[in-house]
Amino acid sequence: MARSPISAFRLAFAWRTDQGRVRKRNEDAVLVDSAWGLVVVADGVGGARAGDVASRLATETIADRFRRQAMPRDDAEKALLFVEAAVAEANITIWRHAKGERDLAGMGTTVVVGSIGWDWLVLAHVGDSRIYRLREGYFEQLSRDHSFIQEVVDQGFFASREDAKRYGIGENILTRALGSSPVVEIASDVVELNAGDLFLFCTDGLTGMISDDWMRQILMSVKENSLDSAADALIRIANERGGNDNITLALIQVGERLPTE
Repeated sequence: MARSPISAFRLAFAWRTDQGRVRKRNEDAVLVDSAWGLVVVADGVGGARAGDVASRLATETIADRFRRQAMPRDDAEKALLFVEAAVAEANITIWRHAKGERDLAGMGTTVVVGSIGWDWLVLAHVGDSRIYRLREGYFEQLSRDHSFIQEVVDQGFFASREDAKRYGIGENILTRALGSSPVVEIASDVVELNAGDLFLFCTDGLTGMISDDWMRQILMSVKENSLDSAADALIRIANERGGNDNITLALIQVGERLPTE
């Protein structure tokens, strides 16, 4: 018997992870399960021990929860709670491993999650990995960085991130991460899906190398069956511009609405 579609729209997915040109190992992780409409991208906290273990635990724990119990696809509010619970489970899993194994002490990770509902998308994030949406030419960051530099800008100490950087505020100081404590505050939202939407989930290895305008131009060029080419282009350009960090991304392309029976 044919499986029922997970969404009212045709969907396409693409994902990539790359070590970059500077780092000795890849501490990012990405998991895409098109059967469940799930995307998870994680960035092991730089400088912490076993960041690659933390990012892998985040992606696997969240995916395991989806495979154990189906997310409600006809109730956005229940789905939001389900995704938040999955991220919270990943947080406590990482925290327990870090406490229980000396070699893993201090590890942590960022995470961004996207989960497709019938005609909406649940988003959740912790840290400074990002979620963007391209809709009818408008490229918008849907997440808000959990970082010290974003916090001082939001509190009005600086007019912009550029002003804060000129003052010497570093971009990589996180104010939230999975695994840093047994409880973490999760930012989450539900957004409607429109035909033609394109969502980008990525680590700062991408956003630190490519401006929002460049990312928009690359994604604007996406046509039918070219999502993989856009993913390849983003990785290539980030490396050409220095590749100073691991580079990881996932894309969800929302196609036409499926015909109703």
